[in-house]
Amino acid sequence: MLFNSSIFGLFFVISLVVWWSIRRFSLIINREFVLYGSLNGLILIIYLIFISALFYCFWNPFYFLLLVWVAIVDFWIARGLDLPFSRQIRAILLLVSLCNSLGILFFFKYGQFIAENWAYFSGGSSSSQAFWGQWLLPVGISFYTFQSVSYVVDVYNRELKAERKFSSYLLFLSFFPQLVAGPIVTAKSFLPQIRRPLSFVRIPILFAIFLILLGLFKKMVLADHLGETSDFVFLRPEEVSTKSLWVGMFAYSMQIYCDFSGYTDIAQGTALLFGFRLPENFRMPYLASGFSEFWTRWHISLSQWLKKYIYFSLGGNRIGTLFTYRNLFLVMAIGGLWHGASWNFVIWGSCHGILLIIERWSSQHFGGISLFWLRPFRIFGTFILVSLLWVFFRSPNFATALCYLQGLFSKKGGFSLPYTYEMNFLYCFLVIAIGHIWGSFYFNDNKQLLAGFKKWENSLGKTFFFGVLTSISLILIVLFSADSKPFVYFVF
Repeated sequence: MLFNSSIFGLFFVISLVVWWSIRRFSLIINREFVLYGSLNGLILIIYLIFISALFYCFWNPFYFLLLVWVAIVDFWIARGLDLPFSRQIRAILLLVSLCNSLGILFFFKYGQFIAENWAYFSGGSSSSQAFWGQWLLPVGISFYTFQSVSYVVDVYNRELKAERKFSSYLLFLSFFPQLVAGPIVTAKSFLPQIRRPLSFVRIPILFAIFLILLGLFKKMVLADHLGETSDFVFLRPEEVSTKSLWVGMFAYSMQIYCDFSGYTDIAQGTALLFGFRLPENFRMPYLASGFSEFWTRWHISLSQWLKKYIYFSLGGNRIGTLFTYRNLFLVMAIGGLWHGASWNFVIWGSCHGILLIIERWSSQHFGGISLFWLRPFRIFGTFILVSLLWVFFRSPNFATALCYLQGLFSKKGGFSLPYTYEMNFLYCFLVIAIGHIWGSFYFNDNKQLLAGFKKWENSLGKTFFFGVLTSISLILIVLFSADSKPFVYFVF
């Protein structure tokens, strides 16, 4: 069930109406609304789990059982970690949890990849294609696995008390707005919201609607049009001219941003209307003036997860310079592998790790002065390098990526992009550039943007004007949308 589909629109409206109807009835019975520890609260939690399961089962009912299994195992292991067991027993419990969660992830996501590489390096034949071909990659498995792992690790480290209600923990893993493509939510931030979600009067409704519209615009108008351009080029890089290869590369660079951040915007807006806050996942990433800054703006929830649970676990920057460089490289290589079972993703992540190392080394030896000493040039240089690395991310294999990169740096003829695709790329590029520049002047993050919308909600005239703009925006989205495509991060 795609966010940009009519069936999701119907599902969302009905689910939201029923949710607030039940909550209204609960308020009539209880003067103060609290989900945790009451019969009405339990009913509402079960309702959210039901619609989340329905949302997921629309794709494949069987694989929702995997999520339930991960939730059951980690819930009870976390309860055990809260007991006064010895350090050795607690370590065994943690190991069991990690083996279960990561074992499921590795089986479904990396099983075939490992089998094929084992056969290649051992000189044998890969006869397991039929076996692995019968298993689909469960949607969102990378996201809910990381959420569950972080919860158990936090309980093990005594940073968090184990959740006492299984229904609350299952909702934490299965909440449908962020279930299949994030952002990665921590138990520290989400479990307290289950106990006391936002009341209707405290929900920034205009801001939530704006996020949903912005996400739909990014996805349906920008990302899907840019996808037509990038698909045309990446399907035949050996036949396309150098100029078109550059256009296709930049088109994909902006497509993946609009696609993924568009999903996050819709997820945030949808969750807000249910009374839940999700973390910001993008912050105008193509304004980054370096790779360390880029990863504080791009897929923020994953960056923070990798930093806390892998980088710091490896020692961070506490052991020494060489170990810091090693940790940066390993974290980014693992982050690349998290995206998919392909050497292309490992190369993509490893290259980001190498560039982070170079950036850190240069800042230590040259007092923070990099090759591009003026911020606009640093932004431009970062964007170019990030876009070049997206070639590995988008290409189906290393040979295709290498062919593409060779074509970028050699003046060769070939097919040119159709005029329509070039113009669509130009229009979308201008819109994204203007959006980034406008955002850099008027707000730096969603908190500042939310503050502006709160002023609008206090004015009846402005609220009416926003309603008119919303209607016009919906019409424009429908009129200018491209052919619908799945969200890029659904496969991760």
